[in-house]
Amino acid sequence: MSARKPAKALGRDAPIQERAPEIIRILSEAHPDAKVALNFSNPLEMLVATILSAQCTDEKVNEVTATLFAKYRTAEDYLKVPEDELKADIKPTGFYNQKATSIREACRRIVEVYGGRVPDTMEDLITLRGVARKTANIVLGNAFGKVEGIAVDTHVKRLANRLGFSQESDPDKIERDLMRSIPRERWFDFTYVLIDHGRAVCTARKPKCEICPVNHLCPSSLV
Repeated sequence: MSARKPAKALGRDAPIQERAPEIIRILSEAHPDAKVALNFSNPLEMLVATILSAQCTDEKVNEVTATLFAKYRTAEDYLKVPEDELKADIKPTGFYNQKATSIREACRRIVEVYGGRVPDTMEDLITLRGVARKTANIVLGNAFGKVEGIAVDTHVKRLANRLGFSQESDPDKIERDLMRSIPRERWFDFTYVLIDHGRAVCTARKPKCEICPVNHLCPSSLV
């Protein structure tokens, strides 16, 4: 009987369906404590924090919400104060005019349509001002324990493209590509693994490919 040939080493040129399990395993081991970095204690806080996080660091958002959430406890609270007051309260997060409008209009619909409670389905969440699938996925997964997709933020988008999970630029299309290659039971936690890896290693301007544990599986690797 002839000896069995050794399995071919998995390389960066292999189809993503073959590389994905190993990428998921290695990155998950590298970032075992990955989780959402935004501070929240209820669905409304998760929603507001996620809206504020657009074009802003999570650290700055947490600084702002430390006092914001003590002042605004219900959706009605965001509607009671003058809009300029809310703008002043969230100004450090940037783009405060747009964010204030999004928060107030989302809260208005929450009050008028959902009885003051943040809805817990993708279909309903995306009807709120300032809420697309990314925000809805973050709120559903963290505040309700419901996983319907993968939150594609700037880090996830960048890594999905670099690792070869997707060649798309549209977040919704990237999400669909990721969902095809990542097991459903990993959609939620692996989102934050990718985010942590994007912050620590696969940075936007100068990725640290030399220390990346999946550089041998990454078609964009510089080493």
